[in-house]
Amino acid sequence: MAVTVTVKQNKGTHSIATARTHKVDVDRVAEKGGTDIGAMGGELFLMGIGGCFMSNLVAAIDARDLDVKELSVDVVAEVAEKPARFSDIELRVSGQYTDEKEMKKLITIAERGCISSNTVRGGANLKTILV
Repeated sequence: MAVTVTVKQNKGTHSIATARTHKVDVDRVAEKGGTDIGAMGGELFLMGIGGCFMSNLVAAIDARDLDVKELSVDVVAEVAEKPARFSDIELRVSGQYTDEKEMKKLITIAERGCISSNTVRGGANLKTILV
C-alpha cells in the first residue's frame, strides 16, 4: 500500500499540501524569506509524528475503555546542522489519568503503532527524482 500527498506551490514560498481531501498551508517564516502563511515543513513533520502518536494513544485508551482526559503531546526537537536535520525528538505526554503504570503501557503501545515514529526509528530510504 502506498500513501501519496501532493505539495503544490501557490505563490512565492507558500505551498498547499493535500492529503486525500485535506489541505494544509506550508511556508517559510519571514526571517527565512517566507510569508509565514503556514507552518514550515519541519514543523509539519513534527506535527505528523505527534498526531500519529496521539491517534494511536487515543485508540489504545478507547479499546480499553479507560478514563483518560485532556491528553496533550508536546513534540520537542533539537535541530542539528550539516546536514540540517532534527537530531533528537522527544514526545512529552500529559493528561489526566489515575494509573501511571497503565499510562506508560499505553504510551508504549502507541509508539509501536505509530507509522511516523516507526519510520524515524527505522530510517526510511529517501530518494528524490525528477519526473
